[in-house]
Amino acid sequence: MAHDDRPVYLRLRDSIAEAILEGRYRDGDPLPSVRALAAEYGANPLTVAKAYQSFQDNGLVDVRRGIGMFVAKGASERLRTEERTVFLRDTWPRIHAQIRRLDLDPADLFREDIETPA
Repeated sequence: MAHDDRPVYLRLRDSIAEAILEGRYRDGDPLPSVRALAAEYGANPLTVAKAYQSFQDNGLVDVRRGIGMFVAKGASERLRTEERTVFLRDTWPRIHAQIRRLDLDPADLFREDIETPA
């Protein structure tokens, strides 16, 4: 996980959400156990449980008692919609302003052969 100042459980939640959005976990797939994810990220199991709880609270995972947690049907689309909203509301205005300040041609943003300064 990249360094940021937010609580660990939120960074864990973002990592899990990213995995769902990228299709590493699809609707109906099991999520790693709390202990397995804690070991993978070097986090406290209670912190992982808190991240999973936020998914449960939002209906993005189904809990099958004694079996585990599974990605709920429609979770990826709901997450994608949420991420789009946050991007357009919070992130894009800053990016757009910087593009204008730097007088960048939007077409250049999608070129793969752009030279970067040394």
